[in-house]
Amino acid sequence: MKKLLHLVATPREEDSRTLKVSKAFLETFLAKHKDFVWEEIRLIEEKLPSLSLKRVDGKYVLLQGKNLHGELKKTWEEILFQIDRFLSSGVIVISTPMWNFNIPYMLKHYIDIIVQPRLLFRYREDGSVEGLAKNKKMVVITSRGGDYTSDKSLDFQEPYLRGIFGFVGITDITFINAQPTDMGEEKEREALQEAIEKAKQLGLMDA
Repeated sequence: MKKLLHLVATPREEDSRTLKVSKAFLETFLAKHKDFVWEEIRLIEEKLPSLSLKRVDGKYVLLQGKNLHGELKKTWEEILFQIDRFLSSGVIVISTPMWNFNIPYMLKHYIDIIVQPRLLFRYREDGSVEGLAKNKKMVVITSRGGDYTSDKSLDFQEPYLRGIFGFVGITDITFINAQPTDMGEEKEREALQEAIEKAKQLGLMDA
């Protein structure tokens, strides 16, 4: 059974403009691809492990090419659980508003948890990096208060997400940006409608 993982990085539930667009994509995609199971992680509610000193020590053990063992391995069980959920997914959908020109803190926390050496990436002998999360499709659905279509100088959201997930091997990434949503009701309505139509169309993609 194939799997779609939906990462929700907004606390607004039914009031979320981002999730209105995501809903259109998910309903279309899952109606077409009945062989997919769907798992959702609401990052505001998920008890993500903290990066304590002991857990950071584990990262350096992995960077040295060694295996986690004993008490150190036990402290990493929650991290490995999140990594397994991510790697077992063929399609990953991220629903995130833009906060302060970037991503919400809970999504950054999640990324810092899963992007680990020897698990999502590795260094080759020549010093180059090989991403280990290959052959996945990613859809990022965002809502932005302003419009960054022409002036991207303050859009740190899309470049960061393309950069970090490209680093771990995911290069098939499509963005749907609902923008602007804070410049009056008419512009918000038009932005959401345009994004919803794009989401429905993208939901028909092959997977």
